[in-house]
Amino acid sequence: MDKPMDEPVDRPRTRCDATLHVLLDGLAGLAMTGVIVVVVAQVASRLLGVPLSWTEEATRFLFVWMIFLGIGAGFRTVETARVTVFIGMFRGGLRRLAVPIYVASSVLFFVLTAWTGWKLVQQQWMMNETAATLIVPMWVIGSIMPISAILAIAAIFESLRTRRRQIELPDLDLQLGQAVDVDVNVPDTEPKP
Repeated sequence: MDKPMDEPVDRPRTRCDATLHVLLDGLAGLAMTGVIVVVVAQVASRLLGVPLSWTEEATRFLFVWMIFLGIGAGFRTVETARVTVFIGMFRGGLRRLAVPIYVASSVLFFVLTAWTGWKLVQQQWMMNETAATLIVPMWVIGSIMPISAILAIAAIFESLRTRRRQIELPDLDLQLGQAVDVDVNVPDTEPKP
């Protein structure tokens, strides 16, 4: 028997989902692996007394790619930070607005990110800018911004289709004025008698 559409899924359901999974999670994983390999090469080369000049820049660029791809992956699996305490207080019709507000604000953010990223890539292309030590065109590095924004928009719609229940936050039903149990270790600042 198939899982209902509102439960989280462990594997992609369609070819488009699988492609998005590979593009976001797979490429972010490759970038992370690249960061690890380059940092190990950097440390090893310094210990051997022959430091590699390109490792710092390569680490930075791989880290940027990893972060931008990871943002989209987080939206795909609904693991992004959200303000949920107000949504938990909403009732009825207002509560039903949580998903449209989540989708609209997220898509708007990524549309602006894609537009800004595209403008950045155009500027880098026109100025023929290259990285200092890698001799890679900067537009190649900067292209992750619009690419990841478009992938993140696709990820939002995939999560809306496959994980809508998580977006709706069904387990978060707070009454107005009800305290939320939060596990935070805060030291006592008041003197004890």
